[in-house]
Amino acid sequence: MTSYRKAIIYALLAMLCWSTVAAAFKKTLFYLHQNTLLMLLYSSAVSCIILFIVLYKRDRLESLKTSAGKQLFFSAALGMVNPVLYYLVLFKAYAILPGQEAQPLNYTWPIVFSVLAVPILKQRMTRFTWISLLISFSGVLIIATRGHVQKLHFTNIQGVLLAVGSSLLWALYWIFQLRDKRDAVVKLFYNFLFGFVYILTLYFILHSRIEGISLFAWIGCIWIGIFEMGLAFIFWLRAIEYAPNVSSVGHIVYLSPFISLIFLAVIVGEAIHVSSVIGLILIIGGILLQRKSQPEL
Repeated sequence: MTSYRKAIIYALLAMLCWSTVAAAFKKTLFYLHQNTLLMLLYSSAVSCIILFIVLYKRDRLESLKTSAGKQLFFSAALGMVNPVLYYLVLFKAYAILPGQEAQPLNYTWPIVFSVLAVPILKQRMTRFTWISLLISFSGVLIIATRGHVQKLHFTNIQGVLLAVGSSLLWALYWIFQLRDKRDAVVKLFYNFLFGFVYILTLYFILHSRIEGISLFAWIGCIWIGIFEMGLAFIFWLRAIEYAPNVSSVGHIVYLSPFISLIFLAVIVGEAIHVSSVIGLILIIGGILLQRKSQPEL
């Protein structure tokens, strides 16, 4: 099997993993009575286990021991961003918005990344970046107003701000991750390990004990921990390793929000709005335009 074919297979696996998470978020939150902190606690615990197993299988456990004190401090700081702040904000957005609205709004992060890269990484805003920003922003407006752009009547401004805010946190996380040259899985494991400690501490501050959850809630948390917070990232890293360049497989990932609409309709029972589809097309179109001019992003 050629390297490019392997890259395509891994990219498809990553895309399929990400396609299921919107429905998984909504169903699991339902079984947990919208308890976002409890869902993050169990899911991040599963993710730590999965990432440790991946490091063991790839014979990378020694890499955990070689991290210096400054690197561990960096991991501890970023662990507060991801998984703690990012997923708490994202899960809250899913708790109060339909999945078909929360997911595409969260997908604006590549555009946010490009904007933040100007002051933080000293990169230049190109003409394509400005145009793509306007296109994606028009998609955000269509989703946020459910098509009533002319009236600027936002159906749930809090949910919109949370979903877009999650994209800001995710973009910041990846910008600062670029400064850490350690193995990507090692970095992610430490982020989730520190994050799990923070989440567990916060939970005990707010509650006297950890609540038991139902079987269906467990299945949801395990699914999220494995596929959203673990394997999807590993598959995507493998796709990049085998691909001649990121742009050759990057377009595959943007199929996931469209397939996700099918899962949301079938599993969650959401009636898909035309405005959600149009807004999603504009958001992804803006991202692809921006990536065409800057494929490294």
